[in-house]
Amino acid sequence: MKAIKFCGGTLRVTSSGLVAGLALLPAVGCSESAPTDEATAEDSAAQDAASAEPGTLEFRANGEDFVRQGFVSKDGWQMNFDNLYVTLSDLKAYQVDGTFDPDAGNEIAAEETVEVSEVITVDLAEGDDQAEPVLIESVAAPAGQYNALAWKMVPATSGPADGSTLLLVGTAAQDGETIPFTIQLDPEYTYTCGEFVGDSRKGILDPGEQADVEATFHFDHVFGDGDAPADDPINTGALGFGPLAALASDGALTTDMAELEQTLSPQDYSTLEDTLEGIGHVGEGHCSEASASPASGQES
Repeated sequence: MKAIKFCGGTLRVTSSGLVAGLALLPAVGCSESAPTDEATAEDSAAQDAASAEPGTLEFRANGEDFVRQGFVSKDGWQMNFDNLYVTLSDLKAYQVDGTFDPDAGNEIAAEETVEVSEVITVDLAEGDDQAEPVLIESVAAPAGQYNALAWKMVPATSGPADGSTLLLVGTAAQDGETIPFTIQLDPEYTYTCGEFVGDSRKGILDPGEQADVEATFHFDHVFGDGDAPADDPINTGALGFGPLAALASDGALTTDMAELEQTLSPQDYSTLEDTLEGIGHVGEGHCSEASASPASGQES
């Protein structure tokens, strides 16, 4: 009779090859053993701890190359910005199950929310043509996909943009004429947006890593784009710079929203209101807008 040992016992075989019996013995020399409940619990706890580790979520603002590099308006003015201040508050990034459609009129049902509540003014014209979007704030945040964003534009209460929601400082040139401009705008808006749309995805935060979300401002909606056809919607809905240039005094333009309401034609002022409502985006992704003082709406 032969005895064949294996993990968990011994199998006894007669000389004729029949199984004579099975003796259960403590395993000897087993190369592997089943994990204990304690080891499994420790592994699970380690995995849970790793997935719960917060990362860093950066809130950024981007005026795009139009602001940093300059551009030609729909009516042929070369626009260059020295400063373009925007004042923001109540920035919130959300993790939403599925997708959020800002046009549906629904409240955001968030699984996680990360917020920058203080009022912050940033200069969208900061940096050269290689500059990253302007950092607003970095916040410790739970890992996950942040696929909805909201913020308010409010008047600044101090600093160079005091009293302005938007402060545009720069020059516009055409046919040998150069007009320095300072334009103070103070309407308040709330933008609610879905997921960032662009060449790369944003807002995907892994445990212990860094990701960013972006509030994007499309000033070609206001001034148009001289590189686009005249009948392109970006131009047919834009104000351009010509109506503002006509208000210059002694070769310069210094104005604010109240004065523009009095000096622009009713049609041009309405266009300005509409285009300002439509500047808020997430990359090329659309946002819905609610203004503190309602104006006629424009699909942005």
